[in-house]
Amino acid sequence: MRVSLVIVNWNGKHFLSECLEGLRGQRYRSFEIIVVDNGSDDGSVDFIKHRYPEVNVIALSRNLGFAAANNLAIRTVKSKYIALLNNDAVPDHLWLETLVDVMDRHPEAGFAASKMVFEKDRETIDRAGDAYTTAGAALLRGRGEPVDKFDNEEWVFGACAGAALYRTEMFRDIGLFDEDFFILCEDVDLSFRAQLKGYRCRYTPEAVVYHQGSGSIVHDSPLSVYYGHRNLEWVYIKNMPARLICRTIFQHIVYNIVAFSYFLLSGRGKDFLNAKKDALKGLKGALKKRQQIQSGKVVDDRYIWSLFERPRLMDRLAGRLKR
Repeated sequence: MRVSLVIVNWNGKHFLSECLEGLRGQRYRSFEIIVVDNGSDDGSVDFIKHRYPEVNVIALSRNLGFAAANNLAIRTVKSKYIALLNNDAVPDHLWLETLVDVMDRHPEAGFAASKMVFEKDRETIDRAGDAYTTAGAALLRGRGEPVDKFDNEEWVFGACAGAALYRTEMFRDIGLFDEDFFILCEDVDLSFRAQLKGYRCRYTPEAVVYHQGSGSIVHDSPLSVYYGHRNLEWVYIKNMPARLICRTIFQHIVYNIVAFSYFLLSGRGKDFLNAKKDALKGLKGALKKRQQIQSGKVVDDRYIWSLFERPRLMDRLAGRLKR
């Protein structure tokens, strides 16, 4: 098998049928499927074993989080590529074939990003790879745009781990997902670390998945606010090159002030403040990781700066208010 495909599941039985049927329909066949179940109590494990006997199931007794569950599977595989797919994502029949093809054609690429389209609105993009801004925050590239935009294959900052393909050797080189993140932003952190080590990301618009979204964690819920904004700081502290901190820190502070104002008005101010408080509690560990990451950096700061997009705080705020 050239590809090991990993799905992390937590009480997602209602999603699994569409996801796994989509994988059964892939034109590309040289892959195995591994489902890591994070202690589900909805019958997910029995459902998979009965309906999809070809799937290898790793059944955990408790929820280890997205990062640790993926890492557990990644450590076991020997294939050239590792594909990650959310349990609430339904892949087009050419999805995996397209990703493998782009990686074969671009040996300089360490990973490849998919075009993720909303399942409930297939005319609208969920994301077209991940971006990162000069304010030190992740950006869902293409979110809310018409599906016929972002149709060019191109280099981008990173990939959403909900539908991506990675070289196994890249994981062996840069390390796995940071398990301290538990959920959210672990893929942004991985993308940043990969770019610092010279592994580029190729956005592949023909690799389409239809994404239900918020399958395990609800948008702007207490959990998403807490983990998203705690982990945002750890991504910035660990990965931002020293010279670029001077160019981004003011925008980063402004971003946090605007974000706090929004969450205060929406009743999530306490969750936001707890996130920042716990980010500071983890500062010592993040700085220790930073030392190792920055000492292994092989690209120059101009290249990293070229990957960043200017923040569009008002657009972002307006988009949230529409939800």
